[in-house]
Amino acid sequence: MTFEELIKNHSADVIEKLITEVLSKDPIEVRFDFLEGDQWSIITTHQYEEDKEISLRLHLNDYYDLYFGYYDDEDEFIEIVHPLTEEEKKIPPVRLKKVMKKVLDDEQGMSIPNNFLSR
Repeated sequence: MTFEELIKNHSADVIEKLITEVLSKDPIEVRFDFLEGDQWSIITTHQYEEDKEISLRLHLNDYYDLYFGYYDDEDEFIEIVHPLTEEEKKIPPVRLKKVMKKVLDDEQGMSIPNNFLSR
């Protein structure tokens, strides 16, 4: 299965795995980033041995996307962006979504203890 097929056909599984991995870390890093007219809050995992980056991003107007970046066999960086469906938007825990919204609104990243999201 290619990475494109994985993101297209199994995005909910990828989102769940990403969130599980992020929430297992202490502290949890929610970053703020921007490019040209777009800005977002972001949680990310890196799989260095496989040269992969997987992120969940919250943009303005409650627009979420799943970002998947990797290097192909010719060392070209490939980016796959998958807009979340309404069902997929229900996967992240409410507290995580609130923190991501705050980071986006304040335009400043946060580092929070993982037990904060489990309360």
